[in-house]
Amino acid sequence: MNLRRDVFQAIADPTRRAILLLLASQSMTAGAIASNFDTARPTVSKHLQILTECELLQQTQNGREVYYQINAKNMKEVADFIEPFRQLWDDRFNKLEEIMKTYKDK
Repeated sequence: MNLRRDVFQAIADPTRRAILLLLASQSMTAGAIASNFDTARPTVSKHLQILTECELLQQTQNGREVYYQINAKNMKEVADFIEPFRQLWDDRFNKLEEIMKTYKDK
């Protein structure tokens, strides 16, 4: 049975989130990515496969090397989902800051 994964299933795993953080600033080969983890290369390859299936990563071939980079378009789906929560917490922290200032002034 072939299950379709979505971006939220992909980012649920801490290793995949770490891979995304690694690739946030530069593209890297699978070997370079794997060298940052204490797991077997096939395990990292499986994580890369999942992130690629969910279209959070794109692959670019350069000679014999395959480079992975962030697919910003699909990362936006995650950011768009999280944005209302970020705004909610920003509002709550701003209100708390106002209350703390009032309390401090007394």
